[in-house]
Amino acid sequence: MEKKITAGYALKQHLRSVKLLHSVGPKYFPVLTLLSLITAVIPYASVFCSARILRELAGARQAQSLWTWVAITVGVIGLLNLLKAVLYQREETLLDDLYGRKEILFARKMYHLDYADLDKQETQDLRAQIQQNENWSNWGLMLTTGIYQDSLQGIFGILSGIALTVTLFTRSVPENAGWLTILNSPLFILVLALMLLAISALAGVLENKTLECWSSAAQDATLGNRLFTFYGFIGLKKDRAGDMRMYHQQDLVDAYWGGDSPFGADGPIGTMAKGRMGLYTGFSQAVPVILTGFVYLFVCLKAWGGAFGVGEITQYVGAVTALAVNVYGVWTKIGEMRTNTVYLEQTYQFLDMPNNMYQGSLTTEKRSDRRYEVEFRNVSFRYPGSDNWALKNVSLKFQIGKRLAIVGENGSGKTTFIKLLCRLYDPQEGQILLNGIDIRKYNYQDYMGIFSVVFQDFQLISQSLGSNVAGAMEYDREKVRKALIDAGFGERLDTLPQGLDTQLYKGFGENGVEVSGGEAQKIAIARALYKDAPFIILDEPTAALDPIAEAEIYSKFNAIVTDKTAIFISHRLSSCKFCDEIAVFDQGQLVQLGSHEGLLSDPAGKYSQLWHAQAQYYTENP
Repeated sequence: MEKKITAGYALKQHLRSVKLLHSVGPKYFPVLTLLSLITAVIPYASVFCSARILRELAGARQAQSLWTWVAITVGVIGLLNLLKAVLYQREETLLDDLYGRKEILFARKMYHLDYADLDKQETQDLRAQIQQNENWSNWGLMLTTGIYQDSLQGIFGILSGIALTVTLFTRSVPENAGWLTILNSPLFILVLALMLLAISALAGVLENKTLECWSSAAQDATLGNRLFTFYGFIGLKKDRAGDMRMYHQQDLVDAYWGGDSPFGADGPIGTMAKGRMGLYTGFSQAVPVILTGFVYLFVCLKAWGGAFGVGEITQYVGAVTALAVNVYGVWTKIGEMRTNTVYLEQTYQFLDMPNNMYQGSLTTEKRSDRRYEVEFRNVSFRYPGSDNWALKNVSLKFQIGKRLAIVGENGSGKTTFIKLLCRLYDPQEGQILLNGIDIRKYNYQDYMGIFSVVFQDFQLISQSLGSNVAGAMEYDREKVRKALIDAGFGERLDTLPQGLDTQLYKGFGENGVEVSGGEAQKIAIARALYKDAPFIILDEPTAALDPIAEAEIYSKFNAIVTDKTAIFISHRLSSCKFCDEIAVFDQGQLVQLGSHEGLLSDPAGKYSQLWHAQAQYYTENP
């Protein structure tokens, strides 16, 4: 059963949204509040001043009084509109800024979310859905700005309208007006007031029905947006240009463009617009016209009966009509809030995701001798939502300052082993110990600080070369230079026009330098060396390097790593000859552990099988 959203609950969720947006854009809502107040007051100020002028023209016609009201009208209305124009420009600038700053909320959450949760497909899908909601019809956080402005403007307008219309009901028709004296009856006035409110509310209800129809199309619209985002711009992506031409993939793209679009005239949204959504919209626009007719009738009858003069007719008609429009607007915003609350709940579901990983409190010992000992003791792990063990009952102790290679076929558990070691995940069974203490007891950030990792899917950013290596804007330039030279990037560095200040890639300027996959991998290795952590972990460290560059890295690897404990994940078993010990994984289990020569001496072992499978392509058959 669909949950019923009350107006109070919807208001609470939107107030939270205002607080969140205010936290990243504190200048926006004060300006918006003032703009809403002035925008709401302008029509009533204009009606009030115009009524005074008309009353003077229809009455005594005193020139001094008339010119005084003209001056007041021009001055007040002119000043208010000038303020409105200034505030509007400022509000628009701040709103554009807020659209960008809003992403800070999500970025901060992504930065601090447990890796285990960030890595879940459900988390990625939820974030993508939030973005699609906004792309589709601005649902979610940013719709709050419009709701806030219109609601506040409506409330200010209602208060101003009441101030200008209260005398419409209190001023009586003279007793000699005959049957028109019925207009003085409190009951008649009450019924009329309720009828005006009911008609305004009905228009709001019909408008909310339109919004509900619009919102019900969210699933179709989301699919439409995803198709458009992917296929609409695929021809502009140069990394796809080769495949597009070789395999005529444009025919596949045309199939999506040629089909019935969710946004097409005959799509689900267009069909709904021709049916009930169109009817709701039409009636919601027609109802206020009926209301205006009632207002004119009531005001004119009271004026005909002698309750007030011609000047007040303009005031009351304008004020009551504007009052009704504001009541209608506020009622509409209540419905819009209730509809938008569903999308805010998705946003809060993401922003409120808890960090379940225990952060620990022990400080990781800063040892000058780098003597850190890590032990896996009967460790088993499976990924969330999976019934299969990625690692099962793994026990292994690292020898300090040694080089450990981790090998095995795809899916054997190598990368999972590294993720557990770095505490990106916690095991379901067993323990991982650092110097005899469960790593979960150490301060999380302290523990992460003892590792330098080059992941297989490492990323560089479109910033200067030096900043990429150091991970900071200010850094030790000589230390960065040495790390790059040690990683084999020295010759390329000498050719760069601005040295360490050279921008990588062209994301932020045409002078950016594009680096090859092998060069990027060397920069990533230099980044790991610059951190100078006791443990250095390399996941396929030479996968993108040519054989000569690979040989260069390995030839001076001991000099590069110095006294660090180095751990490799590699498919190239030739790299294992540089290591002191090799751990062989198969189907999530540690099946062999030993030196290169020792493991090759067992022809039935997994390592020997892998070695000879690769070696057959580099040796001649007798």
